[in-house]
Amino acid sequence: MNEAYNGMPATELDGVVWQKSRHSNSKGNCVEFAALPNGDVAMRNSRFPQGPALVYTRAEIDALLLGVKDGEFDHLAATP
Repeated sequence: MNEAYNGMPATELDGVVWQKSRHSNSKGNCVEFAALPNGDVAMRNSRFPQGPALVYTRAEIDALLLGVKDGEFDHLAATP
């Protein structure tokens, strides 16, 4: 695998395992994440798996997950 970068085609991230939430809906509207060998995390849209991947550092993902757990993004949920 070449160096991962934001916007690269997700299909170029060979050998990674994509994972989506078990809370994802049956229509395939899901965000998927994959751990990269260097410790970064890639994200893609499951409706367009060959599309661009966004690449985040572990610290960025940790901050996101802590914010989600603390309810900082609850206002974005479709249902309260």
